[in-house]
Amino acid sequence: MYAVIRTGGKQYKVKVGDLIDVEKLGGDDGASLELEPLLVVDDDGNVTSAADDLAKAKVTASVVDQRRGRKIRVFTYKNKTRQRRTLGHRQSLTRLKVDTIDLGTRRRAARSGAKARQEQKDKQEQEG
Repeated sequence: MYAVIRTGGKQYKVKVGDLIDVEKLGGDDGASLELEPLLVVDDDGNVTSAADDLAKAKVTASVVDQRRGRKIRVFTYKNKTRQRRTLGHRQSLTRLKVDTIDLGTRRRAARSGAKARQEQKDKQEQEG
């Protein structure tokens, strides 16, 4: 089972147990977070992308630590004017461990209802 989540303007494909680095989120080490919105959830070949079904789904992750990304150096240069400028940037990141991917009760009920309808259809075909 995997889910595609959106946080910090980026999308991440996550599975239970994954460690991911996202842009800084509030929370102390060990805190639990619910990540929303979900874009897609795949449950062993059953892909869910409808907004109604995804509204009930949740991805729960715990904060492992807060850290800084690697240093990026930016150098600008203009020819013949002796203009040079160096800038640097380090992004603040939060490392998350994905604990659970929950589809919500509505999705499971819909799946069991579909099975019940299929069984009724099979019984009608056998009788008639």
